[in-house]
Amino acid sequence: MPRRESYSDTFTGQADKNIRAILCEDDEEDSRRRLRRVLLNVIKNELTPRQKEIIMLYYFKNIDTVQIGKMLGITPQAVSGAMARARLRMYKILKYYLI
Repeated sequence: MPRRESYSDTFTGQADKNIRAILCEDDEEDSRRRLRRVLLNVIKNELTPRQKEIIMLYYFKNIDTVQIGKMLGITPQAVSGAMARARLRMYKILKYYLI
């Protein structure tokens, strides 16, 4: 059975907007820089290699989940699941730093 190519998953929720704002804005505010540094360390040190690759492709290269799935040889749903688990892990660790 061929894969379904019409799947499109763009994370448009508030969580995605917040992550993009932290990672992509060139804000010189100290608290924002600290948060960005912590988030990058979490991505680098706390995520699995697959999660790290998916997060980097999605947030830094602006590649959608369908294309990431094709690049990695997995379904877009698997990409979406890995991103959801990675985001949950990032938020749990960030919560520790922010409290």
